Amino acid sequence: MADITRHLIDTRFGQVHCRTMGRSDAPALAIAHINQQSSALQIELMQALGAGVRSVAIDYPSHGMSDPIDFQPGIQDYADCVQDVMNGLGIARYSTLGEATGAAVALETGIRHTAHVERVVLLNCPIYRDRKQAHDVHAPLKSGLRPADASGFPVTRTLEFMLEHDPSHSPFAPTQSWMDRVNRAQIEVGRNRWQALDALNAYDVGSGLERLDKDTLLLMGEHFHYTSRLEEYRARLRRLESARIIAGARFGMAWEKADEVADAVRAFLRA
Repeated sequence: MADITRHLIDTRFGQVHCRTMGRSDAPALAIAHINQQSSALQIELMQALGAGVRSVAIDYPSHGMSDPIDFQPGIQDYADCVQDVMNGLGIARYSTLGEATGAAVALETGIRHTAHVERVVLLNCPIYRDRKQAHDVHAPLKSGLRPADASGFPVTRTLEFMLEHDPSHSPFAPTQSWMDRVNRAQIEVGRNRWQALDALNAYDVGSGLERLDKDTLLLMGEHFHYTSRLEEYRARLRRLESARIIAGARFGMAWEKADEVADAVRAFLRA
């Protein structure tokens, strides 16, 4: 991690923490994380992207080492946060990348800040028929799969717990390092841990896919929940440059398949 630098950037949401890597003259890439995680889970991807991509992995407000916020944000707020961070770093033009909730953030940033965003990379992008389906899909996370103590504060989980009870939100071969970083992120976000998930539940991903007017790379894990709907993504994305299924991947693809994802992203940014 010696080549990764950390920053606190003043934004409209308070100070936001990010990790950066890569040459200052390289194509810039803003990276948005999975809900209840942090930029610490992007380290492998950043290292795989190397010096030839100026990667900026951001902790959402309330997450990681960013300042907490006391209101329910929307995906639009996270998109504004991305823009504020890139402004703070002096980066005028950049592409976006995100996985799961982060894909919605990358998508909305490309819509909302179109003058600054060049290209968009969506990893394991979810899609829902409506808000009720989004709520129903995520309800189990709030009823036992993300346990809390008697006061409602998150408690840590083990690898065995993840693989037995919630394998669909785990890589195929999670390590203790991955689990430790997920647990730490849970403690860091604390009682605000549902902010990003509730923002995703309220966001119309399908409409966003149709509104996006940027060259797009779509990467889906072979065993991700929504990969079977790949043709729907193809129909909705007007400037889809490439859609690929990453073999042997599930959730946490940016971590578990960092090298393969990085290869695809570098080629896309050079195109």
